[in-house]
Amino acid sequence: MHSGITVVLKAEHLGSVLGFPVTNSLIMAWVVMALLITAAFFFGRSLTLVPGKIQAGVEWAFEGAIAYMADVLESEKLARRFFPLVASIFIFIALINELEFFPGVGSLGLVHASTFLPILRTPTTDLNFTLALAMISFFTIEITGIATLGFFKHAGKYVNLKSPLGFAVGLIELMSNLGRLISFSFRLFGNIFAGEVMVLVAGYFLPYFLPAPLMGFEMFIGLVQALVFAMLTLFFIKLAIMEPHEAH
Repeated sequence: MHSGITVVLKAEHLGSVLGFPVTNSLIMAWVVMALLITAAFFFGRSLTLVPGKIQAGVEWAFEGAIAYMADVLESEKLARRFFPLVASIFIFIALINELEFFPGVGSLGLVHASTFLPILRTPTTDLNFTLALAMISFFTIEITGIATLGFFKHAGKYVNLKSPLGFAVGLIELMSNLGRLISFSFRLFGNIFAGEVMVLVAGYFLPYFLPAPLMGFEMFIGLVQALVFAMLTLFFIKLAIMEPHEAH
């Protein structure tokens, strides 16, 4: 036995349901979804024609977000269509990141064969989870582009046989588009996982001074990363619906 810092890159496997593996990051994702659904249910039941402070604040935030999306997409109809997706991505990731240092996350668990297995793990520190979110954004962006421009016009952004220069630009655009899966997933995963490791190291060497301010800083970074993921999804949707010559 030796004491020290243990960093586990892979989410721990806790069991399986109908043959599907269940990890601690998946369990926490379910917990966060349950919290959001419960909060939405009770908030929806409390809505009134004369809003209180909380309802007025939420309505102000939503109206501001829709107005900003309408400016970016140049269409209020498209803004209202994609607002649920962009807002859900932001709220979901933000709540997950804010609960990263909540008591019990990473500290409550089971001991199996002298190995401690935490029951809850921040999903954004699991590359599988961030990759799944990236795939949702990626396919939404591509399907939007096809539905708006048509298959052949959308494909014309990436396959251009009219000139060698156009072909090269289209190929670069295609590689850049596929690279979004990597950039989306690794940016979120890398920032949150690195912050968690930094707080762990600080707690090991200076347990009474550094962890608290670093936790506050990482909670702020968690909000920023949620906003970045949501905004990139919005901006890439804008690029997907642009005409090929405008996009280039």
